[in-house]
Amino acid sequence: MNAFVTAGTGFLLAVLWFDLMFDLQVASRRDRPQRLPEEVLASIAAYYRRVTTAARPMNRLIGAVMVATIVAIVVQIAGDDAPAWVAWASLALAGSAIALAAAHTFPSAVRLGARTDPVEVQSRIARSICRDHLLCLAAIASTLAIQLAFGG
Repeated sequence: MNAFVTAGTGFLLAVLWFDLMFDLQVASRRDRPQRLPEEVLASIAAYYRRVTTAARPMNRLIGAVMVATIVAIVVQIAGDDAPAWVAWASLALAGSAIALAAAHTFPSAVRLGARTDPVEVQSRIARSICRDHLLCLAAIASTLAIQLAFGG
């Protein structure tokens, strides 16, 4: 099961890397205005419109990998493929990142991609997506590191 968990978390880490290439445009704004510049919002919103709605059915692949990764970790818990603490820590880390992505990040990305909100709201959403992705990056990278170092 370790191979499935590491493959899933590796894939999710790569997805987060691509997302953060766009998200970090908000972090690079040293002046931190309430409203992000139009070119920054346009870039981020266009990316999220493509990957959340325009890329069907391929956009479903990420959700499928998330589910498969959680299933692999649960199977790892049920079996003896790895120390119990590795599997439980992986479930807590990956599970929290995936829950955040499903409950907040993905709906926010769809909303930002639609560009129907006022600029101030879009700016706030873009910043929250960036924060979510940084948290998810830490959780998924930690899961991958634990699995590679101690997963068996």
